[in-house]
Amino acid sequence: MKKHLSLLTAFLAAGSLSTTPALAVEHYVSAFGGVSWMGDVSAQGSHAKLDAGYAVLGAVGCDYGSYRFEAEAGYADNNLKSFNGLDLEGNVAVYSLMANGAYDFDAGGVTPYLMAGVGIAQAGAHNAKVTGSTALPVAQNETTLAYQVGAGVAVPIADNVNLDARYRYFATTDFSTSFGNMNLDSHNLLLGLRVNF
Repeated sequence: MKKHLSLLTAFLAAGSLSTTPALAVEHYVSAFGGVSWMGDVSAQGSHAKLDAGYAVLGAVGCDYGSYRFEAEAGYADNNLKSFNGLDLEGNVAVYSLMANGAYDFDAGGVTPYLMAGVGIAQAGAHNAKVTGSTALPVAQNETTLAYQVGAGVAVPIADNVNLDARYRYFATTDFSTSFGNMNLDSHNLLLGLRVNF
């Protein structure tokens, strides 16, 4: 009898496990825009300063409740300001493709989160020259690895729609240019929408 009860218990347990739903997942799309402050660019003892610019991001992802994974495409643009004290014209643009992970904290009504990502970036200087100079402007593009970390808070504003405010620090690894090895980094304040479906 005990043997039959054990077999019945095992059978019922197996049946209940087989009917347990798979880990729930929602998909989402998000879009952000905001301000980008790019740090000074240094190479071979020279320093270029940049004005505040803008950044836009778009992502598609999977939401597992307390954590998320996403693929993100981004663009940032900052005007050149000066080079070794001389006024500059032109701009620096960065295209990025990133794989991100985020952890969401349940704070009752709002959702703070931490995020990090790695990927690739194409950094380019366009029409760069000393203001008033008759020299031909410099144009150069290089592709390198990139990473980012950040924190934000999501606030629900409608069914499956969140207003998302985020800070992120974005940086590239060193890459080689005709001016020497350099890297780029920026601080960004972003505001966007995330829509789950």
